[in-house]
Amino acid sequence: MYWVEDFYSRTGQWWGRAEARLTDRDHHRVSLLHDHCGGAPKRVLELGAGYGATAVATAQAGHMVTAIEISDRIDFVDGLARDVSPGALGVIKDDFYTVRLDRPFDVVCYWNGFGVGSDADQRRLLERIATEWLRPGGAALIDVSNPFVWARWNGGEEHLMPAPERGYDHELHERTTFDPVSCVAVDTWWEASSPHQSISQFLRCYTPADLMLLLAGTGLQLTAITVGDRTFTPTPQPGLAELLHEHHEYLAVLRHNG
Repeated sequence: MYWVEDFYSRTGQWWGRAEARLTDRDHHRVSLLHDHCGGAPKRVLELGAGYGATAVATAQAGHMVTAIEISDRIDFVDGLARDVSPGALGVIKDDFYTVRLDRPFDVVCYWNGFGVGSDADQRRLLERIATEWLRPGGAALIDVSNPFVWARWNGGEEHLMPAPERGYDHELHERTTFDPVSCVAVDTWWEASSPHQSISQFLRCYTPADLMLLLAGTGLQLTAITVGDRTFTPTPQPGLAELLHEHHEYLAVLRHNG
């Protein structure tokens, strides 16, 4: 996972002026938290918080939030948190594989980031959630990359022109590939002026069945899946278009299997 801090810090420099803000996506995530965990105030841990926008929206909704992010993206959070009540949001710039926290949480969230590293890395993180961070009866809400859609994007390329009026200052290229053996999507970016200085992120994708195998022995169980606006139990769903064609990730709801 040597690439993680550099990739997200550099892309944050490219896009932060445009994207470090609260959007409908952040408020939708808070709605998902309420749908699956109830709306009463809770202690929430957010892993891989990025710019911190969802953490801010969660704190604004009345929850006590601890946000962890390793990259420089989190440096934008102060500009977003002006309306957050004092003490409602704590930010830790650290690696969530090694950080130590001194209290349990009602909810652990990992929005749009799970799959960084090997299966062993994911399992180690899931075990930390179950044994160190999540209180009994709590839930983990984790976005999981969907291999069906990422595989369809294999070989895709984009050329993005600057749009300074919207906060995008760089001319960029993107190439997406997908390895069907390892089930890893590789998302590569480079500036048009520096084609030989590309950076990539590597995302291990999991079908719901693969995720249930990964969860074995971690202390967590998959109890529900949300794809788009639809939530269902992890039972056979033949021809489910949302997973097969429409959404590049799904939300896994995990609870202690004991």
